[in-house]
Amino acid sequence: MPLLRLFIKLLPWIIVLVAGFFFWRFIRDFFDEPAAKKEPEVVVNYNTVLTSVEDLGKMELVRYNFKDVVEYEKNVSRWVPKSKVVLIVSGEAVGCVDFTKITKADIVFEGDSLVQIGVPEPEICYYKVDHSKSKVFSKENTYFQDASLVEESYKYAERNVKKAALRSGILRQTQENAEKVLKPMLEEITGRRVVLVQQRRIENPKLPPKR
Repeated sequence: MPLLRLFIKLLPWIIVLVAGFFFWRFIRDFFDEPAAKKEPEVVVNYNTVLTSVEDLGKMELVRYNFKDVVEYEKNVSRWVPKSKVVLIVSGEAVGCVDFTKITKADIVFEGDSLVQIGVPEPEICYYKVDHSKSKVFSKENTYFQDASLVEESYKYAERNVKKAALRSGILRQTQENAEKVLKPMLEEITGRRVVLVQQRRIENPKLPPKR
C-alpha cells in the first residue's frame, strides 16, 4: 500500500515529464525539417576552372591532310645540268591550343552568371611527311648523290606541308574549333555562361637606340 500511494503521488510528475519529452521531440523535428530538405549549396570558383583547363594540356583540334607532287632542284655545279628529284608526297599538319598557358589572370568572373577566359593563340602542334604514303617519282642528274638529294627533297616537302597548312587557314579553323569544344565543356563545369577571348599578349618594350 505505501508503494501504491507513492506511485499515485508521483504519477502527475511522470505524466508531465513524458509530455515534455514528446513536445521537445516535436519542436526539434519541426525546426530541423526545412534544413534537412534544403539542397546543398554549390560553390564554383576559378581554381576549379583553372585546374580543368590545365588538365587539357595541348588539345589537338584540327588535322589537315595533304597530297602533292613536289619538284626539288639543286644546282650542283655550273658545268653540269641541275639535279632534280620529283616526289609524290602525303603529309599532315595538326592545329592545337596550349591550355596550360592559361593563368589565373586570364579567368575573370563577372557577377554570378558569366565568366570570361583568355585563350592562347592557336598554333601548329606538328607537321610531317608520311613516308609510308610518299614515294620518289623520278630522279634526274643526281650524279651518285641519290640518298642525300632524296633526303633534302623530303625536308623541303615537309616545310611545304607547314606553308600549305598556314595558307589553308589551319590557325583560324583551330580557333573556331576551340570555341566549339571548350565553351560547352566549361559552361558545364562552371554552371555559367562562358565567353572566350583572345589572350592578351605583353609586348616587349623597345630598347632605346644605341648612341
